[in-house]
Amino acid sequence: MDNKPVDVMVVNFNTAGLLQPMFDALRRADSERLASYLVVDNASADDSVARMATVCPEALLLSNKQNVGFGRANNQLLAHLQGRYALLLNTDAFVASDSLEKTLAYMDAHPECGVLGVRLEGRDGDLQPSCRYFPTPLNLFVARTGLARFFPGLQMVDEMNWDHGSVRECDWLPGCFYLVRREVLDQVGLFDPRYFLYYEEVDHCKRVKQAGWKVMFYPHTTVVHIGGESSRSVAELEAASRQISTYQIESELLYLRKHHGLAGLALHMALVCLGDLVLALKAALKGRGWGAIKACWRHAGTTWSILSKTRYATQPTR
Repeated sequence: MDNKPVDVMVVNFNTAGLLQPMFDALRRADSERLASYLVVDNASADDSVARMATVCPEALLLSNKQNVGFGRANNQLLAHLQGRYALLLNTDAFVASDSLEKTLAYMDAHPECGVLGVRLEGRDGDLQPSCRYFPTPLNLFVARTGLARFFPGLQMVDEMNWDHGSVRECDWLPGCFYLVRREVLDQVGLFDPRYFLYYEEVDHCKRVKQAGWKVMFYPHTTVVHIGGESSRSVAELEAASRQISTYQIESELLYLRKHHGLAGLALHMALVCLGDLVLALKAALKGRGWGAIKACWRHAGTTWSILSKTRYATQPTR
């Protein structure tokens, strides 16, 4: 029997309630004909593993004893791929009935396309950033401080002011629906395991483009992305929503050191300090109180602490 064209790769972390609707949406998209299912459970504390037995018994299921992070969990599935394509799909992302057929047809017709993403919408139909620019020390600073009006023409990571109705090449795509060609995985691999959470797909798209492939946004199908469900469960289980921001800060530092070098990292740290000063001044002028001002200093302190723990963004802390 011929292999199905796409392997759907799912990493689950405490989202048992989303598994049934996510797989139901896949089946409405003719996944039983087009797709095989590969699932990693990242040491969920809910009944995700037990529920998988009834929700999708045909899936290959790996169950981790501890949460190894999003990127490493996806990497565990590479050895099990059989199709021409791999689709990384979040448990909080629900494909439309035409999503698989249309995106696979596009990839078949455009062999230069290495990674494909689609139009993302929220539960209420609001457009989400679906096609993004690479982060830099400057655009991260501008986004954080709200000073975009002083930098006209600067490409912001989540720039939304463009036509979302046309196919277009872009820098990177969100990992909630991330269709990648098998040859790309054979050539450049999947995720850098140093990223525990955040920046995995940013770094991957950077390497994919450096290898000569195109990263494309395809608007002719829509995926509903609730967003933040796994991150929310981390906060609930660990009672530490602050921890989520430390994951992001660490990945940001690792990415900038890797792709912008030591000089880019130094510029980023200088702009982090300047940004916290700007935000503290804004908080003071608007009378937000000492709590808001102290939060700025805590952010700067946390960033410097993580820089030290990662040995100047050369290695992960976990």
